Amino acid sequence: MDIDDHALILHGYWRSGTSFRTRIALNAKGVAYRQVGHDLRIGQQRGADYRAINPQGLVPALEVDGHVLTQSGAIIEWLDERYPDPPLLPQGMIDRATVRAMAMVVACDIHPINNLRVLDRLRDDLNATKDVVKGWIAHWIGEGFATLETMIARHGGRYCFGDRLTVADCHIVPQYYAAERFAVDLSPYPRLCETVLRVRQEPAVAAAHPDRQPDAD
Repeated sequence: MDIDDHALILHGYWRSGTSFRTRIALNAKGVAYRQVGHDLRIGQQRGADYRAINPQGLVPALEVDGHVLTQSGAIIEWLDERYPDPPLLPQGMIDRATVRAMAMVVACDIHPINNLRVLDRLRDDLNATKDVVKGWIAHWIGEGFATLETMIARHGGRYCFGDRLTVADCHIVPQYYAAERFAVDLSPYPRLCETVLRVRQEPAVAAAHPDRQPDAD
């Protein structure tokens, strides 16, 4: 069944890394979509109206022809299957596995540990100070970026993997934005920095930047 592109509704939050990565994928595919913002700072994602859409109470969620897709990685994979040109995964099996591994360094090993709900637990339940929380964030970004620095040096080209935008870029660019927000020292990762600064000039990536979203401050 064909899907009306204009029926796509992205529920997200302008500064959310998972929403950011999903916007990059949508823009790269040239798909028209409408955004609905949910301010995570005041807990709108936990309201009954949004939980009726996504019971987990997390962003993003993508409404598609009467269905709701959740989890950014699953949404991006669906987009790549539904709109195969341009592809966000390379052709070779090993290359695809490598790109997915690069994305998972962010999606599994950095972002979840630094997610707002985790940081709130540190602050509210464990009484972590501002400096402790900042150190926590920097530590886990540093662990992941050290790995990605090596992977980009091995596999990167114009983009984080090779010379085309991939799922790896969709994940790494938003995580870099978060690192800048939290003033993480990025000097140990010159190849990663050089690549991200180049990739985020691409129109599809630039248009996904948090500051350019309709719900941005």
